[in-house]
Amino acid sequence: MDVEALSQGADDGYLERPRVAVDAMGGDHAPEEVVRGAVEWGRQHPDVDVILVGDEGRITPFIDAALPDHIRIVHASESIGMDEAPAVAVRRKKDAAINVAMRLVRDGEADAVVSAGHTGAGVASAILHLKRLPGVDRPALAVQMITQTGPITLLDIGATTDSTGVNLAQYAHMGSLFSKSVLGVEDPSVALLSIGGEQGKGETRVQDATALLSEGHLNFIGNVEGRDVPRHPADVVVCDASVGNVVMKFFEGLSQTIFGMLEEEFRRPPWGPLGYLFMRPGIGRIRERFDYEKLGGSPLLGVNGTVLITHGSAKRRMIGYAVEVTAAAARANIPKRITAALVSEGVDKSTAQKKTAALHTEGTAQADGVDVVDEAEEGD
Repeated sequence: MDVEALSQGADDGYLERPRVAVDAMGGDHAPEEVVRGAVEWGRQHPDVDVILVGDEGRITPFIDAALPDHIRIVHASESIGMDEAPAVAVRRKKDAAINVAMRLVRDGEADAVVSAGHTGAGVASAILHLKRLPGVDRPALAVQMITQTGPITLLDIGATTDSTGVNLAQYAHMGSLFSKSVLGVEDPSVALLSIGGEQGKGETRVQDATALLSEGHLNFIGNVEGRDVPRHPADVVVCDASVGNVVMKFFEGLSQTIFGMLEEEFRRPPWGPLGYLFMRPGIGRIRERFDYEKLGGSPLLGVNGTVLITHGSAKRRMIGYAVEVTAAAARANIPKRITAALVSEGVDKSTAQKKTAALHTEGTAQADGVDVVDEAEEGD
């Protein structure tokens, strides 16, 4: 997500001082890298309140000096590991850091949550505590992918697996609204990621989504293939979480591999170092454009609150960017913008149900822990 784009999309003066709850226990390098990254960023940005949520005894060893007034710790005695079943853990560990952070937003004590922890746990906790927005059956994680002509929005990249055609159609609506309302793209084009560009190609859910979107009012341009993604085939590209996650990580891995190969060649004597002297400025500009850490993470669209999921492998540099992007997203109030647009465009629950019945599509998609969380919602 692009901080500058969010700033342009935000209402002036809407939220002057956002409060960001940081899941200090989530991630491969937590709590040290998360705490150091969040605190370092917070010290440089006194206009944002940073709330470190986690085991205070494990957090404080990584704080080198007294915290300023706008950075504080909220104790949470439990955490959810990457190897735990997310829905079960979210329900069982009520004092887990991610749950405590979500409740801070629910209760009006924070404006946004950022976590590098278990994606499924983050999604499940958000649904349990913040609930879905009206008209949304399943939330989706969106990410900006860098292309030659600017970023595109790709979703879902990790919230819901085994999506139905109706789910994909709703992702298309949320992605379009996000692109238009937050990123400022006028009449964003929307495409489905499939195995072929021709209409009718692809699995059943893609065909069902194509039928729904073709009858709708979005600027739907049809299917695109994986090879098209780096060339900005549409402003919004929609797919199932499994596909989106593979595309995103392949994109990141490929860029790292290419830069690694270039570095190896530039070190090769006798001409490599000399060639690097001439190409260094251009290589630096390209590396800057493909620095995914600056994107911060992925907003969870479709829940009644601002939630950002960042890389599980994030270290302090990316954590700092993640907190910055989360604060900007809170200022932009993404859920409010999506809700207003969904209502005005008539994409509500009853409409989705009618579309589901019309397509005879069984809603069997299972987000990481969503079905189990739904049971908990009734008594929450």
